[in-house]
Amino acid sequence: MKKLINKNHFKSLLALFILSIAVIGCQRDTDPGDDLPQEDLTAIVLRVTNLSTNVTKEFTYNVASEVNPVINLEDGKSYRVEAVFKNGDKDVTQQIKDAKDEHFLIFNFPKSTIKVTRNDGASSTRKDGNKVGLVTQWDVAKIMNASSPVLKLTLIHEPATVSEAQNGSAWGSVTGGETDAEATFGLAN
Repeated sequence: MKKLINKNHFKSLLALFILSIAVIGCQRDTDPGDDLPQEDLTAIVLRVTNLSTNVTKEFTYNVASEVNPVINLEDGKSYRVEAVFKNGDKDVTQQIKDAKDEHFLIFNFPKSTIKVTRNDGASSTRKDGNKVGLVTQWDVAKIMNASSPVLKLTLIHEPATVSEAQNGSAWGSVTGGETDAEATFGLAN
């Protein structure tokens, strides 16, 4: 009987230890030192300006939404794209700029051929010379290389290294870091 109590006590302590590790591992989201906690992002807006017509349209992805906005682009055209991050109605993009060395955007177009050039100014260029990607130019060669083309946009927090270069279908890559936000936009023409 005494061994049974010791085993149950041991199992309880083990369960408590595992639960403690899980809670500690998830504290990045609520870390007061985090400049942009994940739960503070409610929407990602892309302001897309057709450089031929100078017409700007906004496309808003609401975090945790099941509906992806569809960005209409034309093959052979170029677009200026500005990424804006929101918490409710509040624009929190400045927080990313304030911590530019801790952030990096990856633009992945798995079913399209689009060249991305980062045009960030000094306010969103990292100390390592790489640009975060808040302002870009998209040169569209082909929107639909396959059915249901998309843009998967990922904001990475505290990457160890970053590269602006194309990596497969993505423009930009990182080592290390964590995802601060991720959005999927449909593409059409």
